[in-house]
Amino acid sequence: MGKGEKQRITVDIYNRTYTIIGPESESHVRLVADLVDQKMKELHEMNRQLDTTRLAVLTAVNTMNDYQKLKEDYATLLGSLRKKEDK
Repeated sequence: MGKGEKQRITVDIYNRTYTIIGPESESHVRLVADLVDQKMKELHEMNRQLDTTRLAVLTAVNTMNDYQKLKEDYATLLGSLRKKEDK
């Protein structure tokens, strides 16, 4: 497959089947789907009363929180590296 070509990959997330279309490799898409599935199951274990929609939103909020923290950590590391280079 050429660079930038989209492919269709079928994955299971929280007992539902989804077809993901995009340029990412199949292994990358499957990894991301597995991580989402794991996070949804983890959150479900903590609160079994959540319906699937609320569980999905809570999973998205948790994931974006983790992403934002990683971005902040990355910016801090880059700042530290630049300070060392300037010395």
